[in-house]
Amino acid sequence: MLLNLFNFRNFKDLFRNDINMMTVEEILYNEIKEFQASDRRAWMVIGDRYYRCENDILNRRIVRHTESGDIEDRSKANNRLAHGFVKNLVDEKIGYLLTKDYSLKCDNKEYIEKVKNVLGKYFQYTLTRLGYEASNKGIAWLQVYINEQGKFGMMIIPAEQCVPLWKDNTHTELYGMIRYYVQTVYEGKEKKQITRVEYYTDKEVYFYVLDNDHLIPDIEQYEGGPILHYKKGEEGRSWGKVPFIAWKNNHLEYPDVKFIKSLVDAYDKSRSEIDNFIEETKNLIYVLKGYGGENLSDFMKDLNYYRAIKIDDPEHGGVDTLTPKIDIQAAKEHFEQLKRDINEFGQGVPKDLDKYGNSPSGTALKFLYSGLDLKCNHLEVEFRQSFNQLLYFVNRYLAENGQGNYENENVELIFNRDIQINETETINNCVNSKGIISDETILANHPWVSDVEEELKQIEKERKSEEPPMFGEGDEE
Repeated sequence: MLLNLFNFRNFKDLFRNDINMMTVEEILYNEIKEFQASDRRAWMVIGDRYYRCENDILNRRIVRHTESGDIEDRSKANNRLAHGFVKNLVDEKIGYLLTKDYSLKCDNKEYIEKVKNVLGKYFQYTLTRLGYEASNKGIAWLQVYINEQGKFGMMIIPAEQCVPLWKDNTHTELYGMIRYYVQTVYEGKEKKQITRVEYYTDKEVYFYVLDNDHLIPDIEQYEGGPILHYKKGEEGRSWGKVPFIAWKNNHLEYPDVKFIKSLVDAYDKSRSEIDNFIEETKNLIYVLKGYGGENLSDFMKDLNYYRAIKIDDPEHGGVDTLTPKIDIQAAKEHFEQLKRDINEFGQGVPKDLDKYGNSPSGTALKFLYSGLDLKCNHLEVEFRQSFNQLLYFVNRYLAENGQGNYENENVELIFNRDIQINETETINNCVNSKGIISDETILANHPWVSDVEEELKQIEKERKSEEPPMFGEGDEE
C-alpha cells in the first residue's frame, strides 16, 4: 500500500500498528531513496564540488553533429578554466564571522565556565567547520555522544549522509534521524562495499544493512539493536531527544553556491571559449585560391615542412591571409560585469577599491561590508538557535554528573567578527574621546590593544616609574 505522508499530522503517525501500514524498515528505505534523489541533496554535492573548484566546466565536451549521431571532437581545442569564486566567498564569510574566538554571555559565571569545560578548548574549531559545512551544503549536522571514558563528545556528520525526520514544517524539532553511509569491508579475501543504516529516535538507536532494496538488521552492530544512546557505568541511558543538532546556513537550508552557480558557470564558459579561440586561430586564417593539394591537411603539411605550397592556377590562384580579431574591450567588460554580479549576489566584499581609495573611511567600510554582514547575520541567527539546542545536551550531561541543574539558565552565544577598520581614523577618535568616556572603553576600541586588562596594568606600571621622587627622598645628609 502506497503512503501519502501528507495524510498524517506528523511522522510519528506512520508508525502506528496497522496491518495495512508499511513496516518501519520499508518507510526508512523509502525516506533514504527519496532523499538520495532529492534536489536538496543534489545541491549539497554541488556546493561541496564548487568549493573544491570542481566546477561543471571541467566535464565539458566538444561535440560534433554527424549523420550517425553526436561524437566528441577531440581535434578541437577544449580548454576548461574553472574559477574558485565559491571558495573565495565562503572563505571570506567564515573568516569574517567564525575565526575569532566566540564569547558566552550569562549572569552565572560559574555556569559559563562549566559549559566551556564540557565543550572543550577546540569548540571554536568545531564552529568553524560547521560554518564551512553549512555554507557548502545548506545544513550541517552535529551528533552528540558520551565516549568510553564517560566524557561529552561531538562529531560532525556529512550532511549528505543524514535524512532528518522533522516533527514540524519549520524544521525546529526532530522525530528521528536516519544516517546511511558506505563502508568498505572484507569478506574472506574479497573486498566489497556495504551500505550501513542507523536510525536514531529520542530514546534508542537501530542498526541496519541495505541489501538491494531492503533493510535487514545489522547483526555486527550490537546484533542490530536497538540500544540506548549511551551508558552511565553499566546502565544504558537516553538523551530524551534525538542526538543530532542542525546548524543551518539560512532558513531555506540551501548552500551559498545555489545563488551564484549560473553566473560562475557563465564566467567559466566565456573564459574557456576565449582561450579556445586564441589557441585555434594561431593568429592567421589562410584563404586558398587555385590550390593544387587534395585537402587542407596537405596544405598545412606542405606549409609547415616545405615552407611552400603548390598552386595549379598561377594567374588567378594564390594564398591570402586574414587576421582574426577579438573584441577585447567587449569581452573584458563582459567578464568584469560577471565578476561584479557574482560578488554582489554572493554578498561578498567589493574588490573595486579604486572607487573607495586605498584607505576607506569607517562609513565607506560599513558600506563595503554591508552584503557580507547581511549574509553573516542569517548564519548567526541560525547558529545561535542551534547552540541553544546544544545546551540541552550539555545541561543533561552536567546534571547526570552531579554538577548542578542549569535548565533555566539563559546563555547568549556572541560571535566576534573580524571587522576591518581605518586605523588612523579610529585612533584619532580614541584620542578625541579622552575625558568623555573611560580610559578602559577607549583602550577596548583602540586597534593596537588586544588585551585591555594587561594594557591597563602596563599603563599603571609606566606611570609609577615616571612619578617624581617624594620631597627629601634621596638627599644626602
